[in-house]
Amino acid sequence: MDRPSRDKVLMEVAHVFSQRGTCDRARVGATIARDGRVLVTGYNGPPAGLPHCSSECLARNSAGCTVAVHAEANAIAYAARHGIGLEGATLYSTHLPCLGCSQLIINAGIAKVYYGTDYRDHSGRLLLQQAGIDTMYLP
Repeated sequence: MDRPSRDKVLMEVAHVFSQRGTCDRARVGATIARDGRVLVTGYNGPPAGLPHCSSECLARNSAGCTVAVHAEANAIAYAARHGIGLEGATLYSTHLPCLGCSQLIINAGIAKVYYGTDYRDHSGRLLLQQAGIDTMYLP
């Protein structure tokens, strides 16, 4: 029997949670784990309790939705809200984290980042690497 690695399985968890995303531009999911065990998950969408993103949101702003919270930020915020420490954890994201999410990843103490899809702006990856955080592509 061919058994997938923990990293592959945890990336698949991120892909499953991306299906919950409500942004029409991109559905992104994130999983944060330690020692192969899931600590928190996140997906992109508006702040809790607010209406879902819509195509009108994109039409108003050609740069993309300005309401949606990124999957990585949602996962980190959930951990903070519930007292879950992320020091030394690994983040699995369906997409390369942006600069803002990379700043949060660094300050949360996350040690390693796996991503599945490249992002047009590589400043997030460069910042993570500058901070000594291993950043690896995992399709």
